[in-house]
Amino acid sequence: MSSSSEGAEQGARLSGRNVFAVVLGNALEFYDFGVYAAFAVFIGQKFFPSTDSYVSLLLSVATFGVGFVSRPLGGLLLGAYADKHGRKAAMTLTITLMALGTAAIGLIPAYSEIGLAAPLLLVLARLLQGFAAGGELGASTVYLYEAAPAGKKCLTGSWQLASQGAASILVGLIGYGIARLLSAEDALSWGWRIPFIMGILVIPVGIYIRRSLNETLVHETAHATTGGVIKALMREHFGSLLLAIGAFSGITIAQYFLIYLTSFAINTLHMPASTAQLANFAVGASTLVFALLGGWLGDRFGLRLISILPRILLLLLIYPLVLMLVQAPSAFALLGGAALLTAFQASSAALVVLLIARSFPRKVRATGLATAFGLGAAIFAGTAQVIFTWLISVTGDPTSPVVYVIAMNVLSLASIWLMPRAEAPEPMADPVAAASVTI
Repeated sequence: MSSSSEGAEQGARLSGRNVFAVVLGNALEFYDFGVYAAFAVFIGQKFFPSTDSYVSLLLSVATFGVGFVSRPLGGLLLGAYADKHGRKAAMTLTITLMALGTAAIGLIPAYSEIGLAAPLLLVLARLLQGFAAGGELGASTVYLYEAAPAGKKCLTGSWQLASQGAASILVGLIGYGIARLLSAEDALSWGWRIPFIMGILVIPVGIYIRRSLNETLVHETAHATTGGVIKALMREHFGSLLLAIGAFSGITIAQYFLIYLTSFAINTLHMPASTAQLANFAVGASTLVFALLGGWLGDRFGLRLISILPRILLLLLIYPLVLMLVQAPSAFALLGGAALLTAFQASSAALVVLLIARSFPRKVRATGLATAFGLGAAIFAGTAQVIFTWLISVTGDPTSPVVYVIAMNVLSLASIWLMPRAEAPEPMADPVAAASVTI
């Protein structure tokens, strides 16, 4: 790096405003998915009416999973777009598409009003959201990794997952407010639509602040076409891609089990809706705090070590905590168990995403991360809540989903251990975007 570049780095900062601009899209994605999971029971009754509550819930969470079907395509195409045209351009596009899909869900008439067109339109909205979300994580995470200075990459990158925690807190508060302030009839009739329609507000804010970011992609080293990016990934880094998908499996299943706790508390444990909605708040608050703690620890003790140890603790504690909740349902057991499990999940998951990003070279990094995330989400996250609900209904054992969570996290740990060792830090593409981080 030239002396002039070094001087620019010393005076530059990746400001809190820049970090907020990057993580806003990921927060919106998690906000939407959290809202859908929190109101899955209501959505099932409005779009998939049935005399059997389990049938309505199964169809609702199945539609939730549809959003993951289009994630691999979004990850591949939007990730390649980010590796060809820049991280900033891709992030501006993805946040717009996600906000439009979120708002659409809140505006679609119910089955009682337009019949089969209602669930079909709901599926289309979920497909749009999934396509956008498939590219969002790759572009935004890669930007944070590339823009952050050495020694603060883990902490800076951990804001990606921490933003999901903030979104989950918002989901929990909104869900609790709707449950407390509205009657059950009003919540089912129109109250559940409020958090979705709020997604419209994100579009102008997100576009404005993301357009002000500095680019981190070195265009001179980028592939000539998006097709060239995809070919390079599949030909030269296919093994890393498979390991990345395996690593995503456990963290994805664990995350969506924690999200599922709201529906689990309402539909299986028959707890009050207002209490169950607070599980989202507990998960969100714990994610916000411990994702950042995991990032701080990762910068000091190593990315791989902090990716693995908290996940092992999660596997040791998840069954006894869920068993305690089933045997003695209470607000304390639900919120305390959710917060504790999330602490281990978040501190590990925040770094696993960065570990995956660092396993790919810059020219295919966004595509590799986004494709692995998209495929992992489609295979594991898209089916998670359906499998959880099905396991409980078939076995009659409320703790049965825990076995699935544990098995997939064993696969995740093995994949993390086998992933290529992190490469040496790269020179910055744009020194004005780097240097030090103030948040």
